[in-house]
Amino acid sequence: MSNKRSRSLAAWVEALPAQGRYSFTRSEAMTALGLTRKAFNRVAARLSAVRRLARIRGEFYVVVPLEHAAVGVVPADWFIGELMKYLARPFYVGMLSAAQYHGAAHQRPQAYQVVTDRPIRPIACRGVGVRFFVKRDPAKTAVQMIKGVTGYIPISTPDATAVDLVCYTRQAGGLDRVLTVLQELAEHLDPKRLVQAAEADGQLASVQRLGWLLDQAGFARKAAPLAQWMKARKPLPAKLEPSRPLRGSRRDPRWNLWINTQVEGDLA
Repeated sequence: MSNKRSRSLAAWVEALPAQGRYSFTRSEAMTALGLTRKAFNRVAARLSAVRRLARIRGEFYVVVPLEHAAVGVVPADWFIGELMKYLARPFYVGMLSAAQYHGAAHQRPQAYQVVTDRPIRPIACRGVGVRFFVKRDPAKTAVQMIKGVTGYIPISTPDATAVDLVCYTRQAGGLDRVLTVLQELAEHLDPKRLVQAAEADGQLASVQRLGWLLDQAGFARKAAPLAQWMKARKPLPAKLEPSRPLRGSRRDPRWNLWINTQVEGDLA
């Protein structure tokens, strides 16, 4: 590999941020510079060793600007849109990551949380992680577009985020953590849109748990239309914590829910 080709790839990579881009594929670089796969891999390995490149998945690479060289990778929200385009999968940013965008910042997730339609292996690269959650039809979930460093990112609305947090309680860190997030997130919820989010999701037991948690968070009035919607569908009794027995539990009549565990949020 000549130094000329090495400098050529390095210059091409360093020029991408000026175009508002921090990611590319190996095939794209090979085509642009006329490199063989072997030649590309050699130079990419050198740039990666000095933390100017990071390979995220397969042929997908991110450019690391000088201000991020100490870490060796850029934040996930800088490349998530292009990554999902490369993987050819629909997605939205959800759960704890979405809650952060909506101002619920006390429960920071260890990995960027993304909802898609098929299982995808988690990504871990130099301390930056992406964790994927599967939903049958993510297109039904209400999203809003948030402007990021490299473009707009779809994130679940506050109401859809609340529903997802309860549907994925275990993955979100348990009921205590979900309640803490709802204590911050609930002020951004809209009663009508909350019902729409519940209807789009279609899991009555999750709606029963969400309603009860909103009551505990101090937002029983906001949850009233949700209670009416749920009651009209005559749900079967559900357990607050599905994995725990009913012994010693009490029934909450408003949500037709057996309270079989104690739940405490971190916020007063």
